[in-house]
Amino acid sequence: MADTTAFHSGIAKQSLNKPCYALKNKGESMKIAFQMDPIASVDINADSSFRLAEEAQIRGHSLFYFSPDKLAFQEGTLIARGHKMNVQRIATNPAILSAEMTIPVADFDVVWLRQDPPFDMHYITTTHLLDLVHPKTLVVNDPFWVRNYPEKLLVLNFPNLAPPTTIARDIETIRAFKEKYQDIILKPLYGNGGTGVFRLDARDKNLSSLHELFINFSREPLIAQKFLPEVSNGDKRVIMIEGKPVGGINRIPPEGEIRSNMHVGGRPAKASLSERDIEICNAIGPLLREKGQIFVGIDIIGNYLTEINLTSPTGIQELERFDEINVAAMVWTAIEDRCR
Repeated sequence: MADTTAFHSGIAKQSLNKPCYALKNKGESMKIAFQMDPIASVDINADSSFRLAEEAQIRGHSLFYFSPDKLAFQEGTLIARGHKMNVQRIATNPAILSAEMTIPVADFDVVWLRQDPPFDMHYITTTHLLDLVHPKTLVVNDPFWVRNYPEKLLVLNFPNLAPPTTIARDIETIRAFKEKYQDIILKPLYGNGGTGVFRLDARDKNLSSLHELFINFSREPLIAQKFLPEVSNGDKRVIMIEGKPVGGINRIPPEGEIRSNMHVGGRPAKASLSERDIEICNAIGPLLREKGQIFVGIDIIGNYLTEINLTSPTGIQELERFDEINVAAMVWTAIEDRCR
């Protein structure tokens, strides 16, 4: 297994037991906004957005929370209706919120684009709106490239790293792909969290029915990939900061499942990065950094890159527990460096 220390490129490992950042003066505090799903329902022991907010608070930054539907363009100004926020590790009350207020988004130093997919027109519209203030207000990740590099599509730029893949809406193309590879995974192109993922092995006769089901409720294409039996050993999530890997966790599918997403019962486990994992990270890292993708989670099954998650990657808290490093602090160090 490869040691990732050399790949941190100045992003130092930092202890979870003490603050890693001391404000020299009050002027270094930043105004941080989180555009995310309801804060009241987060899992304080698993949610990456919560952990990022917690670390920002430790570092002396002020927090503001708003949901995506409270982002609006009003007569020349991009505004957000939301709440000043203090987070706390109390499962039943993870955030103390002020009364609702309206603030111009340009007043913030950093805005986190952290709502979960689906990657639909509502999601895409928020990226267009946030483009109006970025980069003067740093939006993480860069909304232009989040919009133009959906996770299942960015992988297509690296065909030598990905498993055999086809993206299509017509049944004949997908059928030909299945006839060639026999055992395939079929899923909606813009799905998330393991929803709508099907394995069709050589004996399965349900392709036409599934295709009819998908196209009747959605206009989006489908993605088919050669099934990778290595998934039974886990689907590795590698966290990358500024294009460099800082560590990974393995996600083990439940008994009888092919999906390893933690949303559907996948079990996180400690993992090391292999030479192949490092090779994949080195191949995609420069593009991620160039396009302003500060915090990214990539998925690797066996020797293959399957997804590059830019929208709302997860896995910070699990990696921190397994490797005893402060990943959230590494993310904030990268952001603070960019802001300076």
